[in-house]
Amino acid sequence: MANVIFYEKPGCINNTKQKNLLLDAGHDLQVHNLLTTPWTVERLRQFFGTRPIQDWFNPTAPRIKSGEIIPSQLDEETALNLMIADPLLIRRPLIQVNDVCRVGFDLQQIDSWIGLKLQDSVTKDLETCPRS
Repeated sequence: MANVIFYEKPGCINNTKQKNLLLDAGHDLQVHNLLTTPWTVERLRQFFGTRPIQDWFNPTAPRIKSGEIIPSQLDEETALNLMIADPLLIRRPLIQVNDVCRVGFDLQQIDSWIGLKLQDSVTKDLETCPRS
């Protein structure tokens, strides 16, 4: 199975569920605190690929929900610098396997990429914070 580098927000309910799915599938996890990792623009940018800038952001972050930050109105450099200054803005989790980096936890995409043991009961949204 895969050696998965997993960046999480400690205490996040969905990150815990996501980690358990990966462990149940036999993957090895190296878990890191997304909030205390010393991000650089270059390193953080690797996780977003060709996704639109608004998909890089955690939609339940307080500054997004309040309307203080509107991701669709940002350029790449501004978006990355905002996320480095305030990691709560970063969509979770950030996942790396070998040289491939991704953001978010779409069950079907993760299953196709590295494999999960999905059961019929595991079909709900594991990205949106249930506390939001």
